[in-house]
Amino acid sequence: MKRILIVRASAIGDVVFASPFAAALKRTYPDAHVAWLVEPGIHTLLEADPCIDELILWPKGEWKALLQAKRFGAFVSTVRRFARELKSRRFDTAIDLQSLLKSGLLTWLSGAPRRIGLGSREGSQHLMTEVVPKGGDGGRISSEYLYLAQQLGLDTGAFLPRLCVAESTAARADAVLAAHALARGGYAVFAPFTTRPQKHWFEDAWVALGPQVQGELGLTPVILGGPAEREAAERMAAAIPGAVSLAGQTGLAEAAALIERAGLLIGVDTGLTHMGIAFNTPTVALFGSTRPYLNTCRANARVIWLQLDCSPCRRRPTCHGAFTCLRDIRPERVLAEAREVLTA
Repeated sequence: MKRILIVRASAIGDVVFASPFAAALKRTYPDAHVAWLVEPGIHTLLEADPCIDELILWPKGEWKALLQAKRFGAFVSTVRRFARELKSRRFDTAIDLQSLLKSGLLTWLSGAPRRIGLGSREGSQHLMTEVVPKGGDGGRISSEYLYLAQQLGLDTGAFLPRLCVAESTAARADAVLAAHALARGGYAVFAPFTTRPQKHWFEDAWVALGPQVQGELGLTPVILGGPAEREAAERMAAAIPGAVSLAGQTGLAEAAALIERAGLLIGVDTGLTHMGIAFNTPTVALFGSTRPYLNTCRANARVIWLQLDCSPCRRRPTCHGAFTCLRDIRPERVLAEAREVLTA
């Protein structure tokens, strides 16, 4: 392998899980050119990784807008132009880590003569020259990507999520901390938000936990999230004395840098939480309807999952909105786990 394309366009958490794959390629093929195809915005998580030589941004938003406007001719022209750009890079190997039809099409458009799919489905298997079924220890973080790396004979090393922070990003994060009189290591990031309500811990539970983290652990709660969560985050911060809401006030890269500088991270199954493990920040992850992993492979990171018979239900909850799998996680349990990871 001399010119390699990794296709993992989204989502944030999945890109974090897949992040050690580039390093495994570089350890095995140190002279290879490694490119990563990713959606704009998410690419900021990968920009500072020294194992990635090039980021290729998939203009998903433009393609979607053209289709919605029924401008099919312009859509075809745009896809062809993007395919020409990919083929001009002359990749000899393209690896689809996303397994979906859309990622399979992007892998196929690269023109790489060797196209490897990880558990390819939705028809994408027909666009690959090789398909490696998903395998490995399903309870381990990043297990499916580790398994693929092993099947390809790569030097996997520790194979844990890894993120890097650019100096310019670090400076912006430090400025945010200074503006709120926060010291590095003196705050706890709360990551309460994600894409589906059945993955959320309850707001009253966060409000109950906040003063305990502040009083017993000596860490200021800092709530992170996107613009859509800003109102909820500010409401929570107002109910927790001394808490700071930064939801919607940072970019993704700056949020990552804030997590890297945190003394503790507590979060639900969301990309920000998984970043805590990538940065080796003491982390407590709360899982209910999903269970992406139980083994974090880090002494300072724990998962709380109650193992109810109905969990994980993923996208098909049967509890009619009770979400007992998360409601029964008590703030006292979370605080106890936080103490453990802080002393690990």
